[in-house]
Amino acid sequence: MRIVHLVVTDAFAGVERHVTTLAAHQFDHGHRVTVLGCDAEQFRAAVAGRPVAHHGAASLAAAARALTGTERPDVLHVHMTAAEIVAALSPRHVGVPLVATRHFAQHRGSSRPAKLIGGLAARRIAAQIAVSRHVAEHIEGASVVVPAGVAPQPLPDPASRDRIVLVAQRLEAEKATDVALHAFARSGLRGDGWRLAVAGAGALEGPLRALAADLGIGEATDFLGHRHDVDALMRDSGLLLAPCPAEGLGITVLEAMSHGLPVVAAAAGGHLETAGRAPAAALFPVGDAAAAARQLGRLAADPRARAAYGEQLWRVQREGFTPQSQAAAVERVYRSIL
Repeated sequence: MRIVHLVVTDAFAGVERHVTTLAAHQFDHGHRVTVLGCDAEQFRAAVAGRPVAHHGAASLAAAARALTGTERPDVLHVHMTAAEIVAALSPRHVGVPLVATRHFAQHRGSSRPAKLIGGLAARRIAAQIAVSRHVAEHIEGASVVVPAGVAPQPLPDPASRDRIVLVAQRLEAEKATDVALHAFARSGLRGDGWRLAVAGAGALEGPLRALAADLGIGEATDFLGHRHDVDALMRDSGLLLAPCPAEGLGITVLEAMSHGLPVVAAAAGGHLETAGRAPAAALFPVGDAAAAARQLGRLAADPRARAAYGEQLWRVQREGFTPQSQAAAVERVYRSIL
């Protein structure tokens, strides 16, 4: 099958990682796959030597040019509203089945014109995939739920982990990183030799650094910036703190689970369908830094509980969130419309 994925971006965050992982495993299943969009360097590293075709698509115009220059596929798979619009308006792709994956629990378009154009483009969509039940319940139109998959990893020896609470996300308002800082400060873990590591970049880095100083945890907080070695950070850290209240699914949490890293997460959105599936799930009400601090303190004080919970998460990921199961489920969607 000839498959083209289109995402209008030159970044490499959660959506782009989702697209790249799916494309790589579709190639492993014997399909001819092209990805339009995503940061080229990080895309190549993520596909790990597979000859998956790639072209840039950083803007609507660039995406339209890339799509026009690509061999007509059997399925055109689009991600986010901008890609839906480009695909729907492409005269060369009239008659090509269009599949859309919805990554966020919101209706199409962030402005009135975008909502209008996005609604018109949606009429071309033959099948819609949602990355979680949470997303499916908050978007327009029927959808098939296909969670993202991440590669299973070896389960590390718990004794090899450092006293580090890891936060790995963009430093933007919707991610609620300030809740993580307040939680770490309230937990008292700094006094027990734990450190807070914040991996990610964004507009709020300066204010968050100032907040850490104000909370008295500045000397125990490491702002690492954007990192390409998050897997290594997850293998070495003792806990992951995921405060975002609005994850469609949460690739970072899934990746932490694949490493057996205990996760303390906001009890909302996709977190309920990932870490929330573990019997010992360490969840806290959205925005409740005091409750998050209690979860951190409880797990930090009990190495056996941390190890057992990490193994639960590791098993949940292997049982329900692998790239192979994702690729197979997406192929069933394709076959249903061909």
